[in-house]
Amino acid sequence: MAGEDRGPVLGIDVGTSSVKAVLLEARSGAVLCSHSTDTRAGLESECGAQGKEQDVFQIIRALNDCLGALPREKLQKVSRIGVSGQMHGVVFWKSSQGCHWINSVNQRFFEPREVSHLVTWEDGRCSTEFLSSLPLPQSHLSVASGFGCATIFWYLKNRPDFLCDYDAAGTIQDYVVSMLCGMKTPLMSVQNAASWGYFNTRTKTWNVDILKEWGFPVSLLPPVVDAGCLAGKSLSDWCGIPQGTEVGVSLGDFQCSVFSSATESTDAVFNIGTSAQLTFCMLEGFQPEDHPTPAEAVTYFPYMNNRYLAVAASLNGGNVFASFVRMLAQWTAELGLETSDSTIYSKLISAALSEHDTQLQISPTLFGERHAPDRVASVSNISPASLSLGHVTRALCQGLIENIHSMLPSQRLKEAGIKRIIGSGSALARNAVLQQELERAFSFPVVYGKDVDSAVGAAMIMR
Repeated sequence: MAGEDRGPVLGIDVGTSSVKAVLLEARSGAVLCSHSTDTRAGLESECGAQGKEQDVFQIIRALNDCLGALPREKLQKVSRIGVSGQMHGVVFWKSSQGCHWINSVNQRFFEPREVSHLVTWEDGRCSTEFLSSLPLPQSHLSVASGFGCATIFWYLKNRPDFLCDYDAAGTIQDYVVSMLCGMKTPLMSVQNAASWGYFNTRTKTWNVDILKEWGFPVSLLPPVVDAGCLAGKSLSDWCGIPQGTEVGVSLGDFQCSVFSSATESTDAVFNIGTSAQLTFCMLEGFQPEDHPTPAEAVTYFPYMNNRYLAVAASLNGGNVFASFVRMLAQWTAELGLETSDSTIYSKLISAALSEHDTQLQISPTLFGERHAPDRVASVSNISPASLSLGHVTRALCQGLIENIHSMLPSQRLKEAGIKRIIGSGSALARNAVLQQELERAFSFPVVYGKDVDSAVGAAMIMR
């Protein structure tokens, strides 16, 4: 889409813990400016600790604030908008009452109205037993807890009255695009549809017949288009962005991160944000099987131009390290002392950098894995010499990297012709110990990217 002289392209990423926005120069792709805002949107779920829900009001407020931090004179010249976001999750809304627009002194923006909580990809309400009771999808992708269709099935079985309140559904990024364009029916890209489950990526269609047979409310499934297509034009001026600005169909944050990071076909991308992924692009013409292989650690996600990414996608990444920090903060408070999470984090990294190796072994699968949902974390090989914070932190970082390496080993990367690894994601960017362990585990040169990868990728695709 690059070429003609146009205003800058806005890229937005609605992530699990933050919203990011970046402006790219349309012709060169140079980053003009960027900003990130924490969402702080986590909520207590009706499902207790197993449920992972977020407040959509808080997410959209963070999005509006994030855009408000960018130079207004540049926003007024935006020619296109690309939106990516956290995959798999689902939010419900009333199609004609999904938001309302507000005029403030300096800008116009929207706020959610008749909208549910966002049930995120981390949600664990669908037990192994529940998932095994669902129909087998006609797709190469298995269905896991946290996937949109699995969550809808859960509501269908446990709270059918909840579904009666809404007539539209999508990922959080689908919701954003729908509200921007004033769409009565949301559109969904192949990337996000595949992340929900019960979607055949070969035919690019939902498994409607299978779902209908099981009483699934198929009217909630959005029409699907290819990644990179336009969804529509903005219904209103938004934070200074002109009415009538072209908006792309929303994309998966993972695919956008890869798009902005991998510059060569021989690149693999190792991303550690809240979760962790290692991926590379399959050769043109590759098609996965048409049935799921639940125990297989590597899956194939639709990418761009009918190609696929081979992906080792772990549920355990920066979220595990954050849980470790929170645990230490809680212990400290219980001892009658007080310190901030950021202080604990920096001291942990410093301590681990002074320990170049450890015999301590940590299996970090605190949140299980999609191919092994009942897996738990464990610590072994404990000795008196390995009880320091430095040893424990080093072992945790080592375990996080080795977990991904066990899913997609170096040898398989070599067989695919990979020559280097691009490191990306916020958790990897700020953790020198993880970087050391990545370079130790994989026998490839490693180049590190930036923290705005997904937002940059969304903008690049819309150039």
